[in-house]
Amino acid sequence: MVKIVGIGGSLRAGSYSQMALNIASQRAAALGAEVEVLDLRSLHLPFCTGDNDYHQYPDVEKLQNTVKEADGLILATPEYHGSVSGVIKNALDLMSFEHLDGKVVGSISVLGGQVNSNALNDLRVILRWVHAWVIPEQIAIGQAWKAFSPEGKLLDKKLSERFDGFAQSLVDNTQKLRGV
Repeated sequence: MVKIVGIGGSLRAGSYSQMALNIASQRAAALGAEVEVLDLRSLHLPFCTGDNDYHQYPDVEKLQNTVKEADGLILATPEYHGSVSGVIKNALDLMSFEHLDGKVVGSISVLGGQVNSNALNDLRVILRWVHAWVIPEQIAIGQAWKAFSPEGKLLDKKLSERFDGFAQSLVDNTQKLRGV
């Protein structure tokens, strides 16, 4: 069984990124993956200083160890000013090759305006630098307020089908690339 860790890059209550992450996580779990979502809103993480010693922040070790033990990741980020959120970037910066090398990653971006791939492309660059494998399937959700019900359910059937394909690709590619 593959182990997938989901990380959402938004601290906002009612976050659409977190809603998308939850849906993707549920779909991967339905395919037999063991899925754990790390909610950055509940972790006490410092800004990355480039130092390797964050002993005064035990949640850094929790983040690092949880990711290190995973086979794959789901990263969901809001798009802010044409790129990834500072929250997801900081979480990734608090890790290194030791934690991210060889991980299979599925990426999701959520934005209030029209769909584009800026945040997804930036995530690909970041993940390539740490030797992770990003699956070709990705999800970009524009005008997020129209995509979800108040309960966090997807309203569009085609978008829901994309989540199914995304989860299937993530689980299948993680099994292949990680030999699980």
